[in-house]
Amino acid sequence: MVQAKGPVWHQKQKSQGIIPEGLRGLDKEATWATSKADGWVYGHGTFSLVSHGVPVVGGFKWMRNCAHEGKRLWEEAGRYQGQLRAVVMDSKADDCKMYRAFRRERRMALVTRCRERMNKTAQRRAMIRQMRRPENRRRLKERSHTVEPMQGLVKEIFDLDRCWMRGDDNNRWLFAAMGLAVQMSQLEAYREGRSTWQVKGRVLGEG
Repeated sequence: MVQAKGPVWHQKQKSQGIIPEGLRGLDKEATWATSKADGWVYGHGTFSLVSHGVPVVGGFKWMRNCAHEGKRLWEEAGRYQGQLRAVVMDSKADDCKMYRAFRRERRMALVTRCRERMNKTAQRRAMIRQMRRPENRRRLKERSHTVEPMQGLVKEIFDLDRCWMRGDDNNRWLFAAMGLAVQMSQLEAYREGRSTWQVKGRVLGEG
């Protein structure tokens, strides 16, 4: 999540379409969302796809801050059908229907962290058993040191604390350009046998 530049539009007033008098420079297209790490943020979201074997950004894209990340994973992963065996996401992808759809329609294993006490159906219990298999536990553990730090790396490179361009369309192209710049630098590093993490100077044109 990235804070919108300018003032925030409180949820009650936003839902009613009321803009307080004197509130200037408001990003009307930003939305509210919350996380354990950042709390409530009024702004825009980012969506990353990162490979597990070699940590390389496969995509870094804008998304609505309030959008469902699990559904976005379904949309984005479809581009890689036939190339990926598994996709991994945190508990935001904990959905039995989506888990089964990935297997049936995409021929991919969805690996996620299952919520507790959600085991009332046979299908749900079968999904939980799959998530507890050693290879899936390993994949979830890998995610913590590939995907999460990579998201932070992109934000650090571009000092992405706030969206300095307002509106959905502007930020969509801005984030796409960031993702492409990191992809190009990481590809160069990979071909030269360098770490795909040490790309900050290359992206910024240093060194």
